[in-house]
Amino acid sequence: MSPTETIAYWQREISVHLPHLSRPQAAVLALWSYGMVLSQSCGMTTIVCLLAKVLACPKTNLRQRLREWCYDAKDKAGSKRAELEPEACFAPLVGWIISRWASGSHQLALALDATTLSKRFTVLAISVQYRGCAIPVAWYVMKAHQKGTWRPHWERLLRAVERGIPGEWMVIVMADRGLYAPWLYQQIVELGWHPFLRVTEPIFLRPQGSQEPLRKVAEWVKEPGEQWRGKVECGQEERLCCTMLICWEKGYDERWVIVTDLLPEESQAAWYSMRFWIEGGFKDQKRGGWQWHQTKMRDPKRAGRLWLAMAVATLWVVGVGGNGEAEEEAQKPAAGACRQQEQGESVPGQERPLRGREESCFLRGRLLIVATMVRAEPLPLGRFVPQAWPTKLYPVLKASAAWAKRKREKQQRRREKLRRKERKRAQKRRQKTYP
Repeated sequence: MSPTETIAYWQREISVHLPHLSRPQAAVLALWSYGMVLSQSCGMTTIVCLLAKVLACPKTNLRQRLREWCYDAKDKAGSKRAELEPEACFAPLVGWIISRWASGSHQLALALDATTLSKRFTVLAISVQYRGCAIPVAWYVMKAHQKGTWRPHWERLLRAVERGIPGEWMVIVMADRGLYAPWLYQQIVELGWHPFLRVTEPIFLRPQGSQEPLRKVAEWVKEPGEQWRGKVECGQEERLCCTMLICWEKGYDERWVIVTDLLPEESQAAWYSMRFWIEGGFKDQKRGGWQWHQTKMRDPKRAGRLWLAMAVATLWVVGVGGNGEAEEEAQKPAAGACRQQEQGESVPGQERPLRGREESCFLRGRLLIVATMVRAEPLPLGRFVPQAWPTKLYPVLKASAAWAKRKREKQQRRREKLRRKERKRAQKRRQKTYP
């Protein structure tokens, strides 16, 4: 397939799964996501320079199309111009993933978290957790340090995602302790999903139906290597009746204290380890993938539209990479067994899993797509073949002395960089005060 045919094919795929987009909006979204995958960058200049060579078209026209796609309607030339609403794409994005989900599996893990970009933006994101990666399906971009509660934003994002998930699916929603709140727990339950939220210590609890005084979590799990789970009544100011999972694995500094509405025998504390994949997802958006940390954008609305292009590109590469990994596991049973061990399946006589994946599904998918284009073969679209959720946590290995030394040196360089910046700011302030 020629580059023009490839982009047209990808545009048709986008139009199928995001049918509410106009034809010009879908065409430019295809250019954005296609250029990101090829260049491994979300920078407009990089994508324009690449696509101009690939498509043999003028840079000026291409740059204007990509730029105006991010604009508000009032910032565009002409009287009948429309602006793209990313929130209208949240449910179709989830539906896109589900439409390509392997049959027989109706479980979905979502994660909530926030990330920042310097002192410009704060992004609230909901991601689908899949094979060690996180695919953003809903987000809200705001100015950094913007005053006000995040509650209405999270509620709106959760409702938008809920519209794209069939009611019969089992969905767990994970969030770190910094986001935990009783209202978030209730909101997730009202949507028909299962909260899987980590709470901050100290928290007081007692078994449901018991009249004994509330006791600290430390009295239930006292040493590393211990676990406990049961139905409890927790909280002092605002009581919550739930199932609590307490896990303190060897090598971990703190306990995991998780609240959910699932029955104790139906839930595993190890599921919470999937939440950490969203941290890798943020890395894929920034230094490890689309290089969003280098963006020059200042407007949160425009950044939110750029996130839509990054979400579509991430969905594409992770779907292709995950499918490639699943095919490799099917062809090589030993490799598949190794991957299953990484997910927590026990192997007799072995305390830890063997070496896991050497390349993420994100990287694997991007390389497969690029290789397909080089060979002029039909464009792969991928599918989602989920793995079994983890059932076991393994002790943390002690870091090597060399790794610890590199970490200290990196922290030292970061502190020196911050001190230099502070000195420059102080110098500028003195120059303004004493011209």
